[in-house]
Amino acid sequence: MLKFLFYLFLFWLIYKLVFDFIIPVYRTTKHVKRQMNDVQEHMREQFRQQQQQSSGYSTPNPNAQTAEKVRKAPDSDDYIDFEEIK
Repeated sequence: MLKFLFYLFLFWLIYKLVFDFIIPVYRTTKHVKRQMNDVQEHMREQFRQQQQQSSGYSTPNPNAQTAEKVRKAPDSDDYIDFEEIK
């Protein structure tokens, strides 16, 4: 009888270990790997887009053109005449 209880307890421990620890850890690891692969693929795609933009194959960014126009200030209207008072 005592031997039977011991085996039953041992079976219960193995059951709890497998279903409460090993399977959740396996699923979590699988999920994290999938997410990491998705992030890496996203980063690769962004890198490819940046390479295409820098090599000139795609259309330039319209915001960059606007920023370039803002930086260029008119030469003659930028200065105020100074009159010295004596």
